[in-house]
Amino acid sequence: MLSLDISDLSNQEAYQLLSTAIAPRPICFASTIDIKGNVNLSPFSFFNLMSSNPPICVFSTVNRGRDGSAKNTLENVLEVPEVAINIVNYDMVQQTSLASTEYPKGINEFIKAGFTPIASNKIKPPRVKEAPVQLECKVNEVIALGQEGGAGNLIIAEVLTIHIHKNILDENNKIDIFKIDQVARLGGNWYSRLTKDSLFEVAKPLSKLGIGIDALPENIKNSKVLTGNHLGQLGNVEQLPTEDEIHKYSLNPEIKDILDSTIGDAHTRMLQIHLKAAELLDLNRVEEAWKVLLVD
Repeated sequence: MLSLDISDLSNQEAYQLLSTAIAPRPICFASTIDIKGNVNLSPFSFFNLMSSNPPICVFSTVNRGRDGSAKNTLENVLEVPEVAINIVNYDMVQQTSLASTEYPKGINEFIKAGFTPIASNKIKPPRVKEAPVQLECKVNEVIALGQEGGAGNLIIAEVLTIHIHKNILDENNKIDIFKIDQVARLGGNWYSRLTKDSLFEVAKPLSKLGIGIDALPENIKNSKVLTGNHLGQLGNVEQLPTEDEIHKYSLNPEIKDILDSTIGDAHTRMLQIHLKAAELLDLNRVEEAWKVLLVD
């Protein structure tokens, strides 16, 4: 393993490593306004939701590396503590990137990047019409994390109003994760797109008490086939299948064939059983996988 002391790295080296490792990151497309009414629109990938009651988003503007100067977004929220946070999807990612260009103060990135400004209800900065979700926020606090180039400035923004395009909602008026088509920031010039093929579900152990990996039989914990993810799935069940359920499952033709073909060969039987369990776990059929693993 390569171990690096931050003190031995340049700001650019540290940024490259950290921004690539800590990813993907959602994009805060922030619209702000200065005291004279000049609008600024800029994307930031140091961004996330930090609280739902009160609803708080936090994003960070980073001082310019060349001279440590503040970016226009920071200057604006210090003058007018309001921000419209626009969520970025695939249809607008190239224009959003264009808006990150270091145009001089006073240049309107809405115009440069070809976005449509629409008036907000409770704050002065306009929203981006094209964004699938737009958040009107008041800025509660700005925390400087340093003064040099590369130092961040945490902007703590409280959401006042949420605007959502109806075409990304499901039949229950909830945001459909497949319709919103979000993108996220990686390191360098790389982004990721949240598509149906790249998404998967992980059952959260919130309403149940999983037995834990420590409770798994030794042959399962030490399996040469089952991965850490597989063990996590197995440890997330509340209880094991009953003997009757296991017996009924053992009559499944495919399982019976494994058992019959490996009589007297315990090593091969375990290998085949673990391979079948892994196949089922990859399909998220955890209960069946347990039945296979417990077949005698």
